[in-house]
Formats: sequence, C-alpha cells, structure tokens
Amino acid sequence: MNTIFPTELSEGWLIIYIDDIIICSDTWSLHLERLARVLHKVAEVNMKISLKKCNFGFEELKALGHVVSGLSLGIDKNKVAAVLLKPIPQNKKEMMSFLGFASYYRQHLKDFAILAKSLYRICDQQTVFEMTQERIKAYEKIKKALTEAPLLLMPDWNIPFKLYIDACGDGLGAALHQVQIIDDKPTEGPVCFISRQIKPTEARYGASQMECLCLVWALEKLHYYLDGSVFEVITDCNAVKSLLNMKTPNRHMLRWQIAIQEYRGNMTIVHKAGNIHKNADGLSRWALANTPDNPAYVPLEAEPQIPIEGINITDIGTEFFEEVRESYKQDKNCHILTSLLDKDCKDTSLVNAMDSVWKNSYSEGRFHLFDGILYHRTKHSCVMILCSRLLINTILH
Repeated sequence: MNTIFPTELSEGWLIIYIDDIIICSDTWSLHLERLARVLHKVAEVNMKISLKKCNFGFEELKALGHVVSGLSLGIDKNKVAAVLLKPIPQNKKEMMSFLGFASYYRQHLKDFAILAKSLYRICDQQTVFEMTQERIKAYEKIKKALTEAPLLLMPDWNIPFKLYIDACGDGLGAALHQVQIIDDKPTEGPVCFISRQIKPTEARYGASQMECLCLVWALEKLHYYLDGSVFEVITDCNAVKSLLNMKTPNRHMLRWQIAIQEYRGNMTIVHKAGNIHKNADGLSRWALANTPDNPAYVPLEAEPQIPIEGINITDIGTEFFEEVRESYKQDKNCHILTSLLDKDCKDTSLVNAMDSVWKNSYSEGRFHLFDGILYHRTKHSCVMILCSRLLINTILH
C-alpha cells in the first residue's frame, strides 16, 4: 500500500494501516480534492474498496479501538462494552487477557497501576489464582474506569506545552498538558501520560536527585513532543529550578545538566507546592509496572562499574559556558560548525574545510547549536557538549 501512495504519505495527510486508508483535511474542498486523488490511484492499480466499510466526510472516526478527531483521542465505547459484559475471570489466562485489553488504554486510565497491582500479582507463575473480594473490587474499578476514561488532546505544535513532573520512592510520573481553545474558551487538558517504577540503584537517591531524574527521564521520553517546542515544567521541588545552573553538581547532576542543555531557551521551570501539584503526583506514587508492555519501559540493567582514582567537580555555571564559546573562535572545526549552524549556512566550501570525521558527523545531522554552545548527539542518542581541544586541561583539572 505504501508504494502506491508515496507522494500522499510524504505530504502527511494520508494514513495507511495494513489495508485501511485515512484521509485528513482542514477544509471540505481540500478533502474532496484529496479524496479524488486517492480514488483515482485506487482505480489505476485495479484495487477494490468495500463501500460498507467506508466513511466519507466525517469529523471523527473509529480506528484501532479509538475514536479519533481533529481535537482529541478517546476510547471506542463499543470495544469496552463487550468487556463489561464478560464475567469475572476464572483463571490466569482470562485475567491476563483482561489486563492486556485494559493496558492498551492505560494512557486514558487514571491510577491504572494501583488498581491493577493485585490483579497482576495473581498472574505470576508462583502465585495461586484466587479472586478475593479485594481483587474483585479492583477488577470492577478498572471496568468502571474504562467507561469514564478522559479524552486526550491532539498536540498543537504552535501552542506551548506544560510538563507536570513528580517523583517519590515508588516511581516517576509526568503529565504533558496544553491549553487549547475548546468551545470558544481556553481549556487545559492532557496530551500524554507516562510513568514508571524506579530502578534499584535509583532507590538510594535523595528527594532532590529523584525529582531531577524525573525531569531528565520525562524530557527523554517526550522528546518527540518537546524538541523545538516552548514548554513550562511544573514541579513541587525547588531543586529542579537550580539544576541548569548548579555550581557544584555531583556526578548524576552533572550528567543530567548536560543532557538537558539542548532545551535551554525553550524550557521554563516553575515551582508549585505539592498540595496544588496533583497532575503528576498520583502518577509517580502509583506508577505502571516496569514491564515491556509499558511505553516508558526501561530495562533494569546494572550500572557499569568504572574504576577511577578520583574525581574533581568542575564548575559548569555561566562562566564555563562563556569560556567554551570563546574557545570556538580559536578552533578551526568548532568555528566552522558554529558558522554553519548559527545561520543555517549551506556553504559547501566551509563543510569541506572541516576534518573528515567532523564532516561525516555534520552530514549525518549529529551537531546542534543552542545558545552558542555546540552539542554532539552520538549514535546511541547521548548528547554531549562539544568542547575545543584548548579546554582539555581546564576540564580535566
């Protein structure tokens, strides 16, 4: 199917899933034009369509168990209705089937992890299956939550985002929101929810470290939404506000400082007291299990042990970044990169003047310039500050 509509797919208004085709348009006249293009190509390749399964000119439609419109994403109530009529699961297989269905809609279900915790436990191979009153109650609550699930807003890339974060000893949580005009009035609503349990090594972190970890993790997981977007981070921990300009960070904070540098200029961090910061608070305390079916799943791998003789914490405040910017002027490759990226220059003579390794990385789009600082994204998506050779002694000592 993709080979039949390459142009339409590249233009971004045609969606194909196996043998289903969805055409998206902003206006009725444009929709008719695009519909004609698609039908013409269908006829050219002698394909047939089933009119009984077609919907033309609708403002919303059902796809993959969801009700999709230009404004929101909701659950298809017809899919939920079938599950509501089923009796209480009588064995592990039936329970896993139910949890798999509910987990598919977990982004719509508030506190899904705490509701399903006891149900997941009896699916373990080492546990005897027994539906106690507590588990029956949890099962009924999940069914009710499916019927009352909220709509998720479609992201508007022209509107700033709000990222609510919260962390505690049980897990990390984040809620991405936007304020959009709905029914002629500004309304704040959720775009995406993510949460995960903490790793064993993270359980030793203090409250400030945990909150900063939550910010870095949320930025990584929501990079698709936040890259290049203006957004506000709302947290109930004051330490997060000072993360960017911390003078004497420990090794974790230093690594996290570098990781979030690419968001400088677009990100504003705001502190709110815990009693009014509820969007992400429950998510962290009732995080989804850290299993492969969680979209924010992180494998629990042991941190590598690196033998070192000692470590010095280098000031990475404003003075350091000024020194980095000045050093670029005396380094050929850094100076060329700054000129190319600052003005989005396409001068091939400048590109060819760089060393081969630098030129290859530039052609692959691995260099970025933010606030006058060069960053290099590795093949493993690790972002590092690019420093001139002139600063090697300064950094090491």
